[in-house]
Amino acid sequence: MASTEKSIDVNVPIRMAYNQWTQFEDFPRFMQGVQAVQQLDDKRLHWCADIGGKTEEWDAEIVEQTPDQAVAWRSTSGAENAGRITFLGLGPDATRVTLQLQYTPRNATEKTGDMLGVVSRQVDGDLKRFKEYIEARGAETGGWRGEIHDGEVQRSGTTSGVTS
Repeated sequence: MASTEKSIDVNVPIRMAYNQWTQFEDFPRFMQGVQAVQQLDDKRLHWCADIGGKTEEWDAEIVEQTPDQAVAWRSTSGAENAGRITFLGLGPDATRVTLQLQYTPRNATEKTGDMLGVVSRQVDGDLKRFKEYIEARGAETGGWRGEIHDGEVQRSGTTSGVTS
């Protein structure tokens, strides 16, 4: 598997950054190429994205989720990928967001793109757009405060935020 790790500091409280990241269906607003994310239940997502000019779809499962700390996932169909996003409070109005992504390039085009750093640049750009998105809004669009450990939902909770 190939991997990349990128971080960005956002000028919002950790709770706001985390809550916004749990709004998976908003990902197309700041993730380049992501056409849609459908949340099927508390831990399952269906993704549709344009990857190298081709529409790809896959399912993913959230395997770990702890409010204001981390969300980890792995694909269950389609291209093999997994990742973890962590949130570190830097003060009352600042948060470091770190995204670790592992993926398996499936063909020569994806392998070449990986060697040229395409995925790394994409992750960097997505984090920059997330920063712009959450800072410009000044509030999260919602939030899910439940926990998932070892792939099992422990408790669920939501917060309501400003809707777009």
